[in-house]
Amino acid sequence: MPASPSTARAINDRLALRLLQREGPLTAGRLKELTGLSRPSVADLVERLRDAGLITVVGEAGERRRGPNARLYGIVADRAHLAALDVRTESVAVVVADLLGRPLAEASLPMGDGTGTGRAVERAVALVERTAGAGGATRLHTVGVGAPGLIDPATGDLRDSAGLPAWHRRLVAALTERLPARVLVENETNLAARAEQRDGAAHDQDTFVLLWLGAGAGAAVVLDGVLRRGASGGAGEIGFLPVPGTGGLPTATACDGGFHSLAGSAAVADLAADHGLKAEPEPGELPAAALVRHAVDTGDAPFLAALADRVAIGAASVAAVLDPGCVVLGGELGRAGGEALAARVAERVAAMSPLRTEVRASALGGAAVLRGALLTARDAAQEELFATGA
Repeated sequence: MPASPSTARAINDRLALRLLQREGPLTAGRLKELTGLSRPSVADLVERLRDAGLITVVGEAGERRRGPNARLYGIVADRAHLAALDVRTESVAVVVADLLGRPLAEASLPMGDGTGTGRAVERAVALVERTAGAGGATRLHTVGVGAPGLIDPATGDLRDSAGLPAWHRRLVAALTERLPARVLVENETNLAARAEQRDGAAHDQDTFVLLWLGAGAGAAVVLDGVLRRGASGGAGEIGFLPVPGTGGLPTATACDGGFHSLAGSAAVADLAADHGLKAEPEPGELPAAALVRHAVDTGDAPFLAALADRVAIGAASVAAVLDPGCVVLGGELGRAGGEALAARVAERVAAMSPLRTEVRASALGGAAVLRGALLTARDAAQEELFATGA
């Protein structure tokens, strides 16, 4: 059945908004070409979107053109403000952005072991509020939060997890209470995969696995363009994968003895020490990432070979179960290892598995979590505003 007039208008409005988001400012004539709509229909939708406060005139097209037909229309970027958080065990990073996802202010804050739960939560919320003020955001519309641990797929809540600080879970509740905003929480590795698919190493892949190599080891699974979380939100908890060479087995409350004990930052630092490697980390850099980066810079083949042997165990296990065709080595260590590590891992996976698996280095590294959180907040805010004009 044909769509009702109101439904057709809503579809056309959203189409125009998506084009403006993707292409940037456009004239009414260009909107007509891209949408295939008639000139009167385009004129009507432009008027509706301007009345809703979603688009405005941002300039004119060309130096020689003047008048109504030359007006460039763009999305009103300050129609809503967003925030994204990367919540780590010992730190919080925040970025505040406009509706198009353009950063307006950024900040970070360390959280020492001696910081109590209540104080840590208060400091983190205050950081978000200060950063929002610095970015000129008097009110936040949507906040995306990336955190380690399991996210309940039914409720979207961060579940209690052994080994993670209590303030993580309290922070989400505090943000919801203190901010007049919608708060969306997602596992950090899943957000990194989203960012790598949108802007990074997996930009041309609908099916892939992100193997996160940072302070811990994790994975995110994207199949046919859909992020797969599993029945309890635990898909990709590869740190708990029992593997040879760890001298033990993981338990329900600790991943020691699992793949984490081979590829987590502490294990990689120990491996570097065994090879006599030393490196001074840059400000904010994981010590293990500095060691991997130094090994790549100096061409330390024995260390890189030993590290690739370990990483390949996780990559080959993922390939055997999911056959993703592509594995991205993400996180701080994956980014530090770059193509030198990815190529070595690819060779070992090819020798261990009959399934053809491309191995790529992360393009975003540790920054992928914050980028993924911002993409999540931006998409959610646009989905609501573009649908309702509210």
